Amino acid sequence: MTGLSVAIPLEPGRRPQLGLLTRGLQAVSTLQALLPEWRLVGPGARRMDAVLAWGQKPSARVAEAHAQREGLPLLRVEDGFLRSVGLGDRCPPLSLVVDELGIYYDASAPSQLERLIGSPLSPEQAQRARLLRDAWVRARVSKYNHSRLDAWPQQTGGAPAVLVVDQTFGDASIRGASASPAHFGAMLQAALDEHPGARILLKVHPDVVAGRKRGHFGALTPGQAARVDVVANDIHAPALFEACAAVYVVSSQMGFEALLWRRPVRCFGLPFYAGWGLTADEMPAPSRRQATTLESLIDGALVQYPRYLDPETGALCSPERLIEHLALQRRMRARFAGQVQAIGFSRWKKPIARAFFDGSTVAFRRRPAKPASSAEPATLVLWGRKPAPADFKGKTVRVEDGFIRSVGLGADLTRPLSWVQDDLGIYFDAGQPSRLEHILQNYRFDATLCMRAQALRLGLVETGVTKYNVGAGSWTRPSSGRRTVLVPGQVESDASLAWGGCSLQGNLA
Repeated sequence: MTGLSVAIPLEPGRRPQLGLLTRGLQAVSTLQALLPEWRLVGPGARRMDAVLAWGQKPSARVAEAHAQREGLPLLRVEDGFLRSVGLGDRCPPLSLVVDELGIYYDASAPSQLERLIGSPLSPEQAQRARLLRDAWVRARVSKYNHSRLDAWPQQTGGAPAVLVVDQTFGDASIRGASASPAHFGAMLQAALDEHPGARILLKVHPDVVAGRKRGHFGALTPGQAARVDVVANDIHAPALFEACAAVYVVSSQMGFEALLWRRPVRCFGLPFYAGWGLTADEMPAPSRRQATTLESLIDGALVQYPRYLDPETGALCSPERLIEHLALQRRMRARFAGQVQAIGFSRWKKPIARAFFDGSTVAFRRRPAKPASSAEPATLVLWGRKPAPADFKGKTVRVEDGFIRSVGLGADLTRPLSWVQDDLGIYFDAGQPSRLEHILQNYRFDATLCMRAQALRLGLVETGVTKYNVGAGSWTRPSSGRRTVLVPGQVESDASLAWGGCSLQGNLA
């Protein structure tokens, strides 16, 4: 993260105050954590040291006018290039770019990113950029990481296809890249003309797929339609890069990501990654941009320009750490089928099930229904050891409360903070294998993981954390000096007694 050069005279110990003048900015829940050097204040604050604007959105005019009227510095922020798991309407940003000169997608004026990309790198910085590119590709991350599909399912005749990327109509980065809606039609035609034997994949923006915005392409001509496959499903960008030999963009970030995947990129606008000698550009670049290396672009765009938030600690972190986190989220979200059917869940458990199966669409039913596609068998989600219907032939995932559950009992409808999800059996049924047994028997527990487990055990003991964390009473060991034996009682109807492999049926026994 680069430090800003905004000079603000401050009294000793006073943190500068940054004015948020619009509700949109005030609603960004991660903003204060991403700007820890500032104290964020609303429009009614008696004092502001600078004003914040979100890029060049219409709402930014309020901040621009206030900064000019009061003679205050203006900072612009935008989502970082590695943003979050989900889209902006569902997930707050985990990375942010902060620019005191302009904003990266406006090629008509200098930006902090341009200066960073044009700066010379040390050998250590260049090596870090190369490793960061490798980590990005290996983790298969993108700006958004909610899409499950990891492979392009459509056949392209064996030959690599060519990717053409649409964007949302009216996107500020299009105007900022000196482009217009007409450039999208020219881009598609150029891809068809320059690759006469290739299939063309026309990628629609995720917000268009979700129905929130519109794109630039309507009905294709018969000649275009014969060669163009419209990618209207929300497929993950790396799958398309793997399937394509070249990428055509106007100003989409997918052009930058394609460079990370070492794909040739043809630009019909002037996005931040064009004009450096790394892309084939339709427009002449401003003289501020001179030929540079891919490592310099990566260092500027992914290391120095943005700031990143670790969602587990709430503190600023490195891009490598956020890549690691998002890669883990992608793996966890893809563990189960895209569509699952939850059978016999009470009303209060339904939102909990949706949260723990984030990444899958959960349908709550009394009986299983046949899946829409025969390619993927139905997957049932069942509570505990509840039996699946006798005629069911698909997969089952059994869930139960985790071993560190909550502060409060499940019988009191206290929301659980952990569930176990088992696709083999369930841990308390000794009569059949479980996923926990499989992990204990087959997983390779390396030294780092064992150290983490040891720290977790010590933490649980020191803090006194248990499954339910209830009870305020104390117990004193008898003073007789005799050996003391603890016999924990259980709810006698508990399934773990019935299926735990013992003959005991009650606490007295």
